[in-house]
Amino acid sequence: MIRTESSASSRLPNPSTLPLIQLPAWQALVDHHRSMSARHLRQFFADDPQRGERLQVEAAGLYLDFSKNRITDETLTLLVDLAEHCGLRERRDAMFRGDPINTTEKRAALHTALRAPADVNIVVEGVNVVPQVHAVLDRMADFAERIRSGEWRGHTGKPIRNVINIGIGGSELGPVMAYEALRHYSQAGLHLGFVSNIDPNDLVEATRGLEAAETLFIVCSKSFHTIDTLTNARAARAWSLAQLGDERAIASHFVAVSTNTEAVAAFGIDPAHMFALWDWVGGRYSMDSAIGLITMIAVGPEHFRAMLAGFRAMDEHFHSTPLARNMPVLMGLLAIWNNNFLGAETLAVLPYAHDLKRFPAYLQQLTMESNGKHVTATGQAVSASTSPIVWGEPGTNGQHSFFQLLHQGTRLVACDFIGFSRSQNPLADQHDLLMANLFAQSEALAFGKTAQALMTESVDEARVAQRVCKGNRPSNTLLAERLTPYALGALVALYEHSVFTQGVIWNIDSFDQWGVELGKVLAQRIVTELADTSDAPLTHDSSTNTLMRRYQGQRKEPS
Repeated sequence: MIRTESSASSRLPNPSTLPLIQLPAWQALVDHHRSMSARHLRQFFADDPQRGERLQVEAAGLYLDFSKNRITDETLTLLVDLAEHCGLRERRDAMFRGDPINTTEKRAALHTALRAPADVNIVVEGVNVVPQVHAVLDRMADFAERIRSGEWRGHTGKPIRNVINIGIGGSELGPVMAYEALRHYSQAGLHLGFVSNIDPNDLVEATRGLEAAETLFIVCSKSFHTIDTLTNARAARAWSLAQLGDERAIASHFVAVSTNTEAVAAFGIDPAHMFALWDWVGGRYSMDSAIGLITMIAVGPEHFRAMLAGFRAMDEHFHSTPLARNMPVLMGLLAIWNNNFLGAETLAVLPYAHDLKRFPAYLQQLTMESNGKHVTATGQAVSASTSPIVWGEPGTNGQHSFFQLLHQGTRLVACDFIGFSRSQNPLADQHDLLMANLFAQSEALAFGKTAQALMTESVDEARVAQRVCKGNRPSNTLLAERLTPYALGALVALYEHSVFTQGVIWNIDSFDQWGVELGKVLAQRIVTELADTSDAPLTHDSSTNTLMRRYQGQRKEPS
């Protein structure tokens, strides 16, 4: 039995007071980069024919080939040494204990408790939170089965055929990514939809052609005050009442994922149909909490628990494996190397799996909201660039849009390729062709094609320069057998812990998001001014004032 305890006075690791770039371990990497920066991946592989067999690691059903990064064994040794100097192991252990590592908000970042086994004790402020987590999971499973079986009936007695999730940020990006990724496991006959954008078109299109009598809304908001989510929820409430005509119907057609029982009840949702969250779970880390209720409805409790098992397997690997063979640690350290030493300011995430089409968008929030910070956890200016910009599209679609820039552009872009050995829907040899493209693209990025090689192919000499691909572009390749719920859980946990690793190196708080607040505050002021028809003077800058006046004028014009 494992027992971990936390309190506000728990001792957190105390990293060096020196700026990151002044640490001896950082300076050793600067010197190392200077000594080997001219070497090409072609040379690395020529010097070490077994490089592709050596520079790999397996964990939780995932295989990571990191041999196509511009690194040597010494690079890895120096990166691990940096991690040790930055207190990564201590910080990792503090997170798993439930210590308040989210220092600016003075609370734990305990998403790992969401998938902890029932017999583990994780004590936060004197309370073992694991029984609470499993109680909510059991309630979710019971509710999901009632929807899936048709036992849950709407106000008019009809079974629910449509389930729409209303949330934004982590309350939408995780569930919609997981739903798309696991469509193969979804129950036929259930229509699942998602509404996040405050643009009214989002809700209108999501409900077009649906019967309110057969539609259930899941309103996901920890505080139940998120303006975007509550605006859409009120519009969905009005849409439902317009068809059902009875306030009592709300209790049969709306459930909530929240911590605010009073606000949920005021909306008309029965508090018995509210699924709990906790302050120690950040939105972008919540897809395996009650925020994933729509995922569980789609794929069923058994597959949802399999996804949790994948999360847990990667958690255990991250928590117990030496840093030098630890998959999330290696990915995080390689991201530091590519970003801070090679100058790759962006990361392209390239899943060669159509069902992972929303995965890059999910990682955008996970990575950039976590690590897009300009000060350290103690409020000092950071001394090195922090989060890379994350973007991407599924293969092979991306090959016909932005891969030209990856191969021949002037910017260095690090790439993560993700593929699966077996397709969920085999069609002749199409999956072989898909994976052939994955392997070919990572090979082409690494090795390119020289002018000399082109000349041997009798290419028109006048066009050789245009056809040269310099290569030497770093990439990781992640492989799993199949895109299962377990594999998805392991994949998400891998990136969670990689992002955490990077945040520890930069000594930033990866679990707050104060930069999100400023725009929200200004929007509340501006929306009041837009509704004012008195022509009162505006007090913003000249650009904002002019834009608002133009908007107000065009809004009044007949369509």
